[in-house]
Amino acid sequence: MDFEVVGAIGTLTVATRGVDGPGEVLVRVRGASESLLAYSEEPIPKGTSVLVVEARAARAVTVIRLDESPAPHLPLT
Repeated sequence: MDFEVVGAIGTLTVATRGVDGPGEVLVRVRGASESLLAYSEEPIPKGTSVLVVEARAARAVTVIRLDESPAPHLPLT
Protein backbone atom coordinates (compact mmCIF):
# COMPACT_ATOMS: atom_id res chain seq x y z
CA MET A 1 0.00 0.00 0.00
CA ASP A 2 1.35 3.41 -0.83
CA PHE A 3 1.03 6.43 1.41
CA GLU A 4 -1.56 8.08 -0.85
CA VAL A 5 -4.30 6.86 1.50
CA VAL A 6 -2.85 8.72 4.54
CA GLY A 7 -4.97 11.80 5.12
CA ALA A 8 -8.02 10.30 3.41
CA ILE A 9 -11.40 10.56 5.10
CA GLY A 10 -13.53 7.45 5.15
CA THR A 11 -16.54 5.82 6.78
CA LEU A 12 -16.38 2.68 8.88
CA THR A 13 -18.46 -0.10 7.35
CA VAL A 14 -17.48 -2.48 10.18
CA ALA A 15 -16.79 -1.13 13.68
CA THR A 16 -13.22 -1.24 14.97
CA ARG A 17 -12.62 -3.04 18.26
CA GLY A 18 -9.53 -1.22 19.49
CA VAL A 19 -6.90 -3.68 20.73
CA ASP A 20 -9.34 -6.57 20.12
CA GLY A 21 -9.18 -6.28 16.34
CA PRO A 22 -9.74 -4.27 13.19
CA GLY A 23 -12.85 -3.08 11.48
CA GLU A 24 -13.26 -1.97 7.89
CA VAL A 25 -13.18 1.49 6.33
CA LEU A 26 -14.37 2.64 2.91
CA VAL A 27 -12.18 5.40 1.43
CA ARG A 28 -11.79 7.04 -1.98
CA VAL A 29 -8.31 6.45 -3.34
CA ARG A 30 -7.12 7.05 -6.90
CA GLY A 31 -10.66 7.92 -7.98
CA ALA A 32 -12.28 4.71 -6.69
CA SER A 33 -13.75 3.48 -3.40
CA GLU A 34 -11.68 0.87 -1.59
CA SER A 35 -12.35 -1.17 1.54
CA LEU A 36 -9.40 -1.49 3.87
CA LEU A 37 -8.82 -3.10 7.26
CA ALA A 38 -9.05 -0.33 9.85
CA TYR A 39 -7.18 -0.42 13.16
CA SER A 40 -7.69 2.05 16.01
CA GLU A 41 -6.54 2.45 19.60
CA GLU A 42 -10.11 2.61 20.92
CA PRO A 43 -13.28 0.99 19.54
CA ILE A 44 -15.08 3.14 16.95
CA PRO A 45 -18.67 2.34 15.89
CA LYS A 46 -19.84 1.51 12.38
CA GLY A 47 -20.88 4.58 10.37
CA THR A 48 -18.34 6.90 12.00
CA SER A 49 -16.31 9.24 9.79
CA VAL A 50 -12.61 8.61 10.30
CA LEU A 51 -9.26 10.01 9.20
CA VAL A 52 -6.55 7.64 7.96
CA VAL A 53 -3.38 8.47 9.90
CA GLU A 54 -1.09 5.56 8.94
CA ALA A 55 -0.65 2.97 6.20
CA ARG A 56 0.16 -0.20 8.18
CA ALA A 57 0.49 -2.82 5.47
CA ALA A 58 -1.11 -3.86 2.20
CA ARG A 59 -4.79 -2.97 2.57
CA ALA A 60 -4.53 -2.09 6.29
CA VAL A 61 -4.56 1.36 7.88
CA THR A 62 -4.76 3.07 11.25
CA VAL A 63 -7.67 5.47 11.73
CA ILE A 64 -8.94 7.98 14.28
CA ARG A 65 -12.39 9.50 14.66
CA LEU A 66 -12.59 12.55 12.47
CA ASP A 67 -13.47 14.70 15.49
CA GLU A 68 -10.25 13.51 17.23
CA SER A 69 -7.95 14.80 14.53
CA PRO A 70 -5.48 17.40 15.76
CA ALA A 71 -6.71 20.94 15.28
CA PRO A 72 -4.48 23.13 13.15
CA HIS A 73 -2.45 25.66 15.11
CA LEU A 74 -3.98 29.10 14.80
CA PRO A 75 -1.75 32.09 15.47
CA LEU A 76 -2.74 34.34 18.33
CA THR A 77 -3.71 37.85 17.25
